Amino acid sequence: MNNTTTINTKNKKSWTQLKPIFAFVMPYKWKMIIGMVFLSFSIFTSLIIPVLSGKFLDVAIGKTDAIFGSIAQVGFWFAVVLIIQAFFSFFRIFLFSQVSEKAMADIQTALYAKILTLPFTFFEQRRVGELTSRLNADVSQLQNTLSFNLAEFIRQILTIIVGTTYLFIQSTQLTIFMVMIFPVLVILAIIFGKYIRKMAKKTQDELASANVIVEETFQSIQVVKSFTNEKWETNRYQTRLNNVVSQALKVAVFRGFFTSFVIAILFGGLVLVLGYGASLVSEGKMSVGDLTTFIIFSAFIGGSLGGTSELYGQLQKSLGASERILEILEEKSEYSNDKDTTKKDDLFIKVDTIELQDVHFAYESRPDVKVLQGLNLSIKGGEKIALVGASGAGKSTTIQLLSRYYNINEGNISINNQNINDFELDYLRKNIGLVPQEILLFGGTIRENIAYGKPNSAENEIVDAAEKAYAMQFIKDFPDGLDTVVGERGVKLSGGQKQRIAIARAILKNPMILILDEATSSLDAESEKWVQLALEVLMKDRTTIIIAHRLATIKKVDRIYVLQDGKSVEFGTHNDLLKKENGIYKKLVNLQMQNTEN
Repeated sequence: MNNTTTINTKNKKSWTQLKPIFAFVMPYKWKMIIGMVFLSFSIFTSLIIPVLSGKFLDVAIGKTDAIFGSIAQVGFWFAVVLIIQAFFSFFRIFLFSQVSEKAMADIQTALYAKILTLPFTFFEQRRVGELTSRLNADVSQLQNTLSFNLAEFIRQILTIIVGTTYLFIQSTQLTIFMVMIFPVLVILAIIFGKYIRKMAKKTQDELASANVIVEETFQSIQVVKSFTNEKWETNRYQTRLNNVVSQALKVAVFRGFFTSFVIAILFGGLVLVLGYGASLVSEGKMSVGDLTTFIIFSAFIGGSLGGTSELYGQLQKSLGASERILEILEEKSEYSNDKDTTKKDDLFIKVDTIELQDVHFAYESRPDVKVLQGLNLSIKGGEKIALVGASGAGKSTTIQLLSRYYNINEGNISINNQNINDFELDYLRKNIGLVPQEILLFGGTIRENIAYGKPNSAENEIVDAAEKAYAMQFIKDFPDGLDTVVGERGVKLSGGQKQRIAIARAILKNPMILILDEATSSLDAESEKWVQLALEVLMKDRTTIIIAHRLATIKKVDRIYVLQDGKSVEFGTHNDLLKKENGIYKKLVNLQMQNTEN
């Protein structure tokens, strides 16, 4: 009793979970409704076929009436019904396809948009291949349901209901004899459907894991080739695919066993019905035509029952896919629509102060490791400050917190004496520009990559930004100029060229706060010269925070903060810090000088 209740509750909950999915169908509800009407007409016309089949035999043995007076007349009506049925079927398929294609595009768009709004912690816990799988494989599974499986499932159910009703009217005895097998099939459908849904979800998970390997391998193809690990990666991918196949075959075994069992019961029942019907014909209680109609109807209903079991399994697989999609759609976005957040006002026209007061922070994935332990920083508008320190001191974390990629555990971060949590998140980030050490470009043109800093920019704005970044010097040498395709992640450009495009992108964005993550550390002397010139243009009249690895590049900043164990342990100008005996900054400078000499 308790187990049955649990199963029913789970099934009910699963079907209820589909409501948010069907919400995407609502904009196209009238097409769906008209499609249902055509579906209903298609079912009713198809159920006329068994009746006409019986009429062929009745007319052949001389049993005629006003409508069906000859075999030719029966054939004429047969042709009319088939044409009408084909007309209804075409429009039913056409309308359902329109609804499914548009609704699935909406789901994919909503899913993609949702993923983009999720916080960094979400991406730290999931891999790219898994998310791609949810966008493609899971949505494709749902599309099959909306475009075909759902309509066919309804078609089969209506065929069973209407067909059984007709048979009851024609011969109650024979129909009762036939429907005795129904309860067995219903119980089996519920039991098998539960296991099929579970295993289908596991199959989708395994497929997502396989996609992860493909994504990672293609993104790191240079590393794969440099280590000659092509064969190892192929074996790794094959192992994952074997898991997918193994899981899919388990589903196939369950579905195959269920379908075979249903077919055996249906055909066995059909033989019994035929035998019992033959005895009624011999007793004169039923004509040969009526028995033929009954048998064909029974075959229709039996086929619908068998098809229903198959479609029910497919619908259960779709439930598994929908659960995975809803997991993402129900995630909490990092963007807040709270009414008390500051709207787009004049707070960022000029940055007066940036304050970090007693900031404590630990990543959710490593709560026991305190990255920042009471960090204090004070930056005045227009100043250029640098953050230095050993790896793991908290430099990168500090700028991530300023951009609110993560929320601090304790303390306060403010701009112009206003807590950064009070700003609209998108507005805050639009006023912060970043030029990282490792530049990531999109696979389009140079023009598209520069314009990414300010979408829908005018041509003269893009050219001006490129010139200020000293990027036009090499862009004009390309045959396609700004329309040159940079390749995947900018692979066709050198490091210095990518850096200058990134700087042009930042210039176009025109942020009030600029963050430089040692933008020249991996460049040759010639490239570094041009990038340094471009950075000077970019930093002009902006509040700039530099994460410094090569200390020689920050001699001219207004103030240097030395971080250690998540705290600011020293601050001052380059010369002031060098005067401190046993100072940490002085030791770092001396160490780098020794390494350079060596």
